Amino acid sequence: MSLTTDALIALRQIALSEHKNPAVAALPGGFLTRKRGQGIEVADVREYVAGDDIRHLDRGTTARTGRLHIRQFQEERDRVALLVADFRAPMFWGLQRAFLSVAAAEALALIGWHMVESGGRVGLLAISIDTSVVVPPRGKTRGMLDVIGGLVQAHSRSLNALQNGEDEGWTLEQSLTGVERLTPTGSEIIIASGFDHQGDGYSDLLDRLDHRRNPRLVLVTESKTHEMPSGWYPIRLSDGQQRRVYLGKTAADDALIYQKVAAHTALVVNASDPVEATSRRISSAFAARYVP
Repeated sequence: MSLTTDALIALRQIALSEHKNPAVAALPGGFLTRKRGQGIEVADVREYVAGDDIRHLDRGTTARTGRLHIRQFQEERDRVALLVADFRAPMFWGLQRAFLSVAAAEALALIGWHMVESGGRVGLLAISIDTSVVVPPRGKTRGMLDVIGGLVQAHSRSLNALQNGEDEGWTLEQSLTGVERLTPTGSEIIIASGFDHQGDGYSDLLDRLDHRRNPRLVLVTESKTHEMPSGWYPIRLSDGQQRRVYLGKTAADDALIYQKVAAHTALVVNASDPVEATSRRISSAFAARYVP
């Protein structure tokens, strides 16, 4: 199944409809994002009042006005995320709606659209069968359009390579070698994959990334059965009597929202689900707003 630019651009409205609050501090996996940035930035300059720290004196404004002025600071939040799309051979299959590769791109696009709308910057590492595609982090719509272009390009490359019988068979660990050089310290690395053929050192790689960055995992999978929708259903007992029973999700089903991958928690996305359902699931993982 092909991946198109128009389809990923159209996900913007779906993503924003699920995110009523524009600034968030959590990402898929149920973790709160650490409030990291490049330091502190000046929020305001005001006149000095008794008790203010004289070390925050604004010399320029004081000299111009002849009255003491103090700088007020706030935490600088330069939210940067690298979206990592796994387009290796094991991702090119699907039973119902879409290939796992397409579902991975959709999930990353939903996350990316929300991030740029909330003031963040997004970049891309799209792991292709032949040559991976890298897009440096940028903000606003322009940045997200660059990411979408990279996703479509890399997906097409991998699909063509598979059709030509090409597959280098790289592990996920090998494909992510040097990924930390693509993002600054404190950034988030969001990996959407089926996590097949991880490599013996993949767990160690995630642990290393976790020291200076925030790795987040999105496990793209496929439902094994065609589930009946929740609701009341008539049944006939062995003695001929009829009853109505309610069939719906259980606590065990809810637990499948998250699974462990290489000892790290991953948000589970089902490739068979409508993209709207995927958006709702991703939205539920964006839990807390930044607190001023």
